[in-house]
Amino acid sequence: MAQAETTVDVLIVGAGLSGIGAAAHLTMQCPNKSYAIVEQRADMGGTWDLFRYPGIRSDSDMHTLGYRFKPWLHEKTIADGTAIHQYVHETADEYKISPHIHFGHRVVSADWSSSEARWHVTAKAVDGGPERHFAARFLFMCSGYYDYDAGYKPDFPGEADFGGRIVHPQHWPENLDYRGKKVTVIGSGATAVTIVPVMAQEGAQVTMLQRSPTYMVSRPAIDPFSKRIRKFLPEKLAYAITRWRNINMQRFTYWYARKNPAKMGTKLIDMARAELPKSVDVDTHFVPSYNPWEQRLCLIPDSDMFKAISEGKAEVVTDHIDHFTKTGIQLKSGKHIDADIIVTATGLNLVTMGKTAISVDGAAVNFGEHFNYKGVMYNDIPNLASVFGYINASWTLKTDIVADYVCRLLKEMDRKGAVVANPMLTDPDMPRLPFVKDFSSGYFARSFDKLPKNGDRHPWRVLQDYAAEKKILTQEAVDDGVMVFSGPTAAARVEPVKTLIAAE
Repeated sequence: MAQAETTVDVLIVGAGLSGIGAAAHLTMQCPNKSYAIVEQRADMGGTWDLFRYPGIRSDSDMHTLGYRFKPWLHEKTIADGTAIHQYVHETADEYKISPHIHFGHRVVSADWSSSEARWHVTAKAVDGGPERHFAARFLFMCSGYYDYDAGYKPDFPGEADFGGRIVHPQHWPENLDYRGKKVTVIGSGATAVTIVPVMAQEGAQVTMLQRSPTYMVSRPAIDPFSKRIRKFLPEKLAYAITRWRNINMQRFTYWYARKNPAKMGTKLIDMARAELPKSVDVDTHFVPSYNPWEQRLCLIPDSDMFKAISEGKAEVVTDHIDHFTKTGIQLKSGKHIDADIIVTATGLNLVTMGKTAISVDGAAVNFGEHFNYKGVMYNDIPNLASVFGYINASWTLKTDIVADYVCRLLKEMDRKGAVVANPMLTDPDMPRLPFVKDFSSGYFARSFDKLPKNGDRHPWRVLQDYAAEKKILTQEAVDDGVMVFSGPTAAARVEPVKTLIAAE
């Protein structure tokens, strides 16, 4: 039997870094607002609870991936998954968030009622138990951007013929014994360059099989600047200074890569060449066909990937797969790679709103037909915000400022006596631009039709620029002439301008 509807001011979907951060900001900035969190897993942490593959770690420094309000105190700033998971738990404990979380429930639908000015949300129990129902005045989607159910894996010819084991990193089996085994890792992204050196160090003979190279850059796992200033400054101040420094280093690196792609590419390749033995064909295996930051740079702590190759424990092969065989992989070049285990580190499936069926007054919402408003909300969809982090910086930087904006919006609604906040698009001819431009990673390329669109002017653009968006979300007026505030009766009468979008 379904339980009675629970009413809250804010319903947060997802208890990962974004959801726990959002709840902490609500606690600090809007203590008068009731909230609940719905999380489909049995524990909080999101990514850091889901992924269990060898070496799982952050792909950016924890001074920027960590929350603005909670210093990262571990020694390693390129942190392992267990430490990040613990950090999320510590945050939940400090801000008394855990009692608000409904674990083991997946939000399957959310329908906005204009007459009631609230969202009606259905969450199904993953174990088949009773559904939960919520009525929320504001819906805050913090469920991430990829499908937790399945990662992306192409269909490889002859896959059924392989006599060994095939593993996708998103569903890593417990107690997989790969010591002394021949392991082929297909892929060259962040997951692959994490797995390869760890498996190699733990006794596997590893081949990373890539169709094309990616840019790799080494950074110390322990930030020497942070370590030095923590000796004589209070923790919070040392964290704030290091965070400011690292944010600006990220911004400068991205700016320089865009302004001088050839110089940046040469520098990154030269850095890799200096760390690899002369026997390695750097031009074949480490020179990408794209410019830096057209895909994310692969961060490798303490040069672990380069060391595994230099020590002969791992190798890189650049080729195309023809088919799987009983004993490994036959390549189109004619070469055969022998393997006992094949790891398909081939990427993620990107989804919007955690696959929740969103509707307004019973009419289904296709986010691919809506425009982003300030990178937080969507035209003609009331009282809904979501977090989608940066592709060129740490995810949590966006989480903090989106939560700031939501809290400012809730306060403005209270000040006006409004119960509805709806960013209204009045230009049906707004150009339909990609959610992210000049970014060629496969998970984006496969999902452009599903993603919200950018317009050609503020506030209908996602800037991918932390400094600019921080100013917009924390300083710019909430009542900007685009956001329409109203009460429930007025909301029922509002006829939003329909977004006219031509088929691609």
